[in-house]
Amino acid sequence: MLLDDKTILITGGTGSFGKCFTKYVLTHYHPKKVIIYSRDEYKQFVMQNEFRKYADRLRFFIGDVRDKERLYRAFYGVDYVIHAAALKQVPACEYNPNEAIKTNVHGAMNIIEAALDTGVKKVVALSTDKAVNPVNLYGGTKLVSDKLFVAANAYAGTKDINFSIVRYGNVAGSRGSVIPFFRNLIEKGEKELPVTDLRMTRFWISLEEGVELVIKALLEATGGETFISKIPSFKITDLAEAMLPGCRIKEVGIRPGEKLHEIMVTTEDSMTTYEYEKHFIVYPQIEFSGRMKIHEGGKKVEDGFSYTSGNNTEWMTVEDIRERLKEVQKD
Repeated sequence: MLLDDKTILITGGTGSFGKCFTKYVLTHYHPKKVIIYSRDEYKQFVMQNEFRKYADRLRFFIGDVRDKERLYRAFYGVDYVIHAAALKQVPACEYNPNEAIKTNVHGAMNIIEAALDTGVKKVVALSTDKAVNPVNLYGGTKLVSDKLFVAANAYAGTKDINFSIVRYGNVAGSRGSVIPFFRNLIEKGEKELPVTDLRMTRFWISLEEGVELVIKALLEATGGETFISKIPSFKITDLAEAMLPGCRIKEVGIRPGEKLHEIMVTTEDSMTTYEYEKHFIVYPQIEFSGRMKIHEGGKKVEDGFSYTSGNNTEWMTVEDIRERLKEVQKD
């Protein structure tokens, strides 16, 4: 298998994605080594204890994506890089724009330069729905990051390296998302749940589904693709009903930087988007590398097509949501 006997480095590897990805890879493949690159020594200590049985194949590297020299040191001998590190909290990015730019934009530039110079073979960068038609600074920085990773393929030259992107929205149950927020209110005995807008919809993706999409990109990317999973949508009001049957719902108004629906493929993207059985691929509108190719088995979407949680063809019922909630662990 492609990941067997390979060294894989994950930036921001102590987060929820990093932990799930590490467990998945160590369970399903036989990598030579998995390196966790992050800046929080305590989170690394906790993760080391959680993954003690994999100690022979797991390494921990303290560093920041802002520190290019440290990235160069960490990347030597690495085959694949998964870039998951980012400042992600929308309000924090709004109040600290310089810091968001340093991590999300300058950090992406550092990842690209270090990967190009140290023999890395593949880089997969995690994106977000907020990078699509961004309405907040976090989304803006991730849009720039996405563009940087796509264009990085132009600098590969004759080197055996490619850069690709995986895009999805909030993972079900992730910190700061609506499921733990509702759970906290319910545990406090609340009978009414606040919803910012009664029309609001979201996609449902689990951590493992996000990991599987990254694995697909690692296995199949030729350079410049953005991979997007086909996943079901749900109404936030249905989520409230699933979590607290018969609850009262209070509409409190949409928050700054929030969207009614998650957008994964825009009408502008449709010109270079292909649909596959379980995913979409948005190919770059500019051919940077000369090596990009359209993957087999895909069908070009119609011009004007868009893929949002509001116009999706697959929807979850209240009962579907209730069943999937059983899989969502408490943080």
